[in-house]
Amino acid sequence: MRSYALTKLSQFSMVFICALSLNTGVYAADNVMGKMINLAGKQRMLTQKMSKEALLVAKGIDTAANQANLKKTANLFDKTLKGLKNGDADLGLVKTENADIIKQLDQVAALWANFKPLIDEIAGGNAKAEVLAKIAAGNVPLLKAMNKAVKMYEKSAGSTLSAEMATAINLAGKQRMLTQKMTKELLLVANNIAAEENKANLAKTTALFSKTLTGLVKGDADLGLVGTKSADILAQLAIVEKLWAEYKEVLAKVDTSTEGLQKAANINLPLLKEMNKAVGMYK
Repeated sequence: MRSYALTKLSQFSMVFICALSLNTGVYAADNVMGKMINLAGKQRMLTQKMSKEALLVAKGIDTAANQANLKKTANLFDKTLKGLKNGDADLGLVKTENADIIKQLDQVAALWANFKPLIDEIAGGNAKAEVLAKIAAGNVPLLKAMNKAVKMYEKSAGSTLSAEMATAINLAGKQRMLTQKMTKELLLVANNIAAEENKANLAKTTALFSKTLTGLVKGDADLGLVGTKSADILAQLAIVEKLWAEYKEVLAKVDTSTEGLQKAANINLPLLKEMNKAVGMYK
């Protein structure tokens, strides 16, 4: 009887260990895929952040600091793009195996190869109008190509993350991009680059940011968001909402005065930082 009991206990222990291992493996897979969606999504933001920084340099706002920031942003975009494809231990990225995503990342890399020299010129002190015009024309195709890759990661996450969580990570991450895109659009107006078109773009971007922020809290069927019950996430989104209430007044007025642009430069980064904290809370 003792031997039988020990055998049954041993069998139970093995089943428990196997179940624990499987659950741990699923959790690890969730974390890896969440990280991939997060950092792929962050790349969208970086396309807009570096464009914004180039335009700040052109307007003579904190020139030296924004040239240094521009170099850092471009280097991070480059490192992350390579990491998404080949893996990067520092960033916590594993090699992408999905052939369709790899193909899309190659398209992003091709666009980046043409865009990076323009960024390097601004970072090196050449803020000529023709360079800015090329950045204005090239940043959106780069953003769109990266966004397509993010959606592909989101779709491929179906086997590890719930559809609702993958969407929440994607759209919360997209909010980071929108903080930079709206600032870029304000600066395009200030630099008199397609001013009327960018005023219209700015209105659309601010409306989307507001709608998504509300959707992350309360849910939004159009966006595929179910909202959140997490007290920590709700508290963090409340911080974002407070900053947003201040920033959207500047954007609504399309204030391109020196004071307005300086205020935009001062608020957009804290808004980005707090939104980024929120993204990190989704798991």
